Amino acid sequence: MAAITAAMVGELRAKTDAPMMECKKALNEAEGDMARAEEILRVKLGGKASKAAARITAEGVVTAYVAGNVGALVEINSETDFVAKNDEFMAMANLAAKLVAENNPADVAALAALPVDGKTFDDVRTALIGKIGENMTVRRFQRFETTGKLASYLHGNRIGVIVDYDGADEQVGKDVAMHIAAMKPVSLSAEQVPAELIEKERSVAQLKAKEDADKAVAEGKQPQSAEIVAKRIDGSVQKYLKEVSLFNQAFVKNDKQSVEQMLKAANTTVKAFTMYVVGEGIEKKVDDFAAEVAAQMAAAKQ
Repeated sequence: MAAITAAMVGELRAKTDAPMMECKKALNEAEGDMARAEEILRVKLGGKASKAAARITAEGVVTAYVAGNVGALVEINSETDFVAKNDEFMAMANLAAKLVAENNPADVAALAALPVDGKTFDDVRTALIGKIGENMTVRRFQRFETTGKLASYLHGNRIGVIVDYDGADEQVGKDVAMHIAAMKPVSLSAEQVPAELIEKERSVAQLKAKEDADKAVAEGKQPQSAEIVAKRIDGSVQKYLKEVSLFNQAFVKNDKQSVEQMLKAANTTVKAFTMYVVGEGIEKKVDDFAAEVAAQMAAAKQ
């Protein structure tokens, strides 16, 4: 069995916000597998262990640029929140979005090579690093060019959205962009939800069903039939699909109708969207958290 270290406990706690000893138990049960331990915590603690997406694990900004039917969304990372609020850093990030929209670079390396006043964009970035003394990297970007319309929304430069839509009312496009920033769908429809996300949700539902069955047996009760369990698992997956697909979500400005219903009433069609959350999926360095967790673990044993 893999040794469970204080650093591993600290990492899992930072990802999930779950209590320290619950993290340790989950890691023991998962034999040190971090992803498996996260699933175990979701089963045992429900929503308390689903906060990873809400916890920013790196600093930086998301910027958007829209000019007519062309636009771009860009994420640029920094080491600290202090630099992310720097005016020159923001100017560089805004410049990157404009360059992407106007030049359609193939990737981050191509963006770095684009000309800016006799230099390259990477020269601009490198000079700012030298001036401020902190590393800055372009993480990702998405460019849009559409026959329809584009709407963008930035929430404090931490969350950015661009929506490609057709419709006469431009406010509808803006409302959809704000909805996406608030509700964070992963796709337009349930059919477009990535298979790996569906399988992960199914795995969580299966673990929960097994835990319930084991508990029933321990209490001398008859566990549910395989048919009922299968329906419960499928129901959990279907509920998840509704929660993470844009068209099925309840519209934030009127929860009596779905986004799809709102769009139909407004004679509007959403063709695509991109949402970036600063630092999403990046592991942030935890300075001396392992030592802190080790001390707490030692105290718990006493």
